[in-house]
Amino acid sequence: MGALPHISMRGCRVAFLVIVAAAGLIVGLVAHSNLLADLARISWSLATGMVIAALVMQVVQGLRDGEFGLDIIALISMSAALVFGEYLAANVVALMYAGGQWLEDLARQRAGREMSALLGRVARTAMRYRVDKLEEVPIDSIRPADRLLIREGEVLPVDGRVANGQATMDLSALTGESLPRNFGKGEEVLSGSTCAGPAFDLIVSRQASESAYANILRLVRAAQDSKAPMSRMADRYAIWFLLLTLAIALATWWWSKDTMRVVAVLVVATPCPLILAVPIALIAGMSRASRIGVLIKGSDALEALASVRASVLDKTGTITSGQAQLVQTAALAGHTDRELLTYAASLDQASAHVTATALIREATGRGVALIPPTNVDETPGSGLEGLVAGRKVTVGSIGFVRERCAALDSGSLAEDRSTSDLANTMSVAVGLDGRFAGVLTFADQLRPDATEVMKSLRAAGIDRIILASGDRTTIAESMGRAVGVDLALGDLTPEAKVKVVRQERHRGPVMMVGDGVNDAPALAAADVGVAMGARGSASSSEVASVVLMVDELKALAAAMTIARRSRNIALESAIAGLALSASAMIVAAFGYLSPVQGAIMQEGIDLMVILNALRALR
Repeated sequence: MGALPHISMRGCRVAFLVIVAAAGLIVGLVAHSNLLADLARISWSLATGMVIAALVMQVVQGLRDGEFGLDIIALISMSAALVFGEYLAANVVALMYAGGQWLEDLARQRAGREMSALLGRVARTAMRYRVDKLEEVPIDSIRPADRLLIREGEVLPVDGRVANGQATMDLSALTGESLPRNFGKGEEVLSGSTCAGPAFDLIVSRQASESAYANILRLVRAAQDSKAPMSRMADRYAIWFLLLTLAIALATWWWSKDTMRVVAVLVVATPCPLILAVPIALIAGMSRASRIGVLIKGSDALEALASVRASVLDKTGTITSGQAQLVQTAALAGHTDRELLTYAASLDQASAHVTATALIREATGRGVALIPPTNVDETPGSGLEGLVAGRKVTVGSIGFVRERCAALDSGSLAEDRSTSDLANTMSVAVGLDGRFAGVLTFADQLRPDATEVMKSLRAAGIDRIILASGDRTTIAESMGRAVGVDLALGDLTPEAKVKVVRQERHRGPVMMVGDGVNDAPALAAADVGVAMGARGSASSSEVASVVLMVDELKALAAAMTIARRSRNIALESAIAGLALSASAMIVAAFGYLSPVQGAIMQEGIDLMVILNALRALR
């Protein structure tokens, strides 16, 4: 299960070190109070030695990986305290070092709770229909078009469409929605959601390995394994902090020749929990974002999200709904709008085409009772024919229906108006009993909150918004004006979208938002790629660094605010910790802090910056 076993082993090791350091300190203090000085020194030395041994292995492993961490200063301070006989100070540093790592472990567990909880929801088996009976089968054996029984309380193992009746689904694990949502016959439901109502049948759309939930789990594992650039930056510049520490220690020795002052300087310079405060703040930000349905793959992505200044948006599925909606019905004489929709949607129950899904959704949304079709014959990419309630129905492109139905009469001019009056439309012709009956026109319309979302993005720090679409330039410009973007571009190929992203980079970090396969190159090229994962393609979610699991852009603006706050808290913790440590070293150099006092003061500083970092969870 990805990183979970590693986290568990690390947690056990850290807990053991805390217990050892605390036990050594307590036993030593008791022995010292009973005038057993030798036993006290042995107790403090052994406890510190075990922590040092674990720290040495950690430092060596880091050096092998090319990382020079601030942990080496903790190693020097504990070792120096032991060498110069300050056993109590050494044990205090050891306890606070182990305690700092323990705090980090608790913070990681709390911050990652929402994401790691997904791993425990993976379904292993499902109930599949086979002829006239049910059989329990492993989810790996489920294939598209299989029919499954989803019982109340079960988590959907695969993506699919509701086969009958109505499905009431709890989407909280996917989107954070607190209330269940109802899905009608033919509507798609995603794996990972929970059946919160009566049992229903599901027609499988994709096998388990390609489902939305499987993709989420892959993203979760990637997020858990990430390490932030700010953390690597702290490691990379640790040598300078080490040199500063050694310089102050050498200057103290040269000026005072007092060994205890030197030890106090080294002890008070221990910044081990400091380097934990930065990742704690960033991981906490990732957790906060996941609660609102925004999955950030890594803390490096969160940092980048906090610094973007320009955003390039695809049109379809971002500022538009990404779903075709019925905007006009043109029924010929002798037919009604509802009749066209009823027979067309009933026949399309036998098709997996995107147009069929739109028809079924519109019909069920308008309360149309659909009739099971029979004798269906589909011509892929063109249309299909079949019987619905004894009537011959033909649905498809205008050319497909024209070839199979009687010649159009003068009333058929309505179908030409339906395609010319509206921009960015898709027409579906309907034939009944061998005669052309009318045209249904669909369009991908602007989201109702698109304008407000643009304002929210600007309030979150975006200075420039570009609409980049593969649709015609006139359509892109019209929609761009409607929502208030700075520039609208149309007729763009995937390569052209990549060029737009690169051209905007001179203004600062660029964010690209898209949902389709054609957006994947631009998502990969951007500093921050944001995929509309709720409805987008798997390829766009794979290459993006941020995935919106809710089908709305306003969550992105909220995630940007969370990212900026988390980064600011991380910087506050780093700057405050370094400044206080440097000040404490100077105080120790002048002899105002003993090694024990220095150890307690420094660990108090470390504890303070860690607690400050934990504010990002709120």
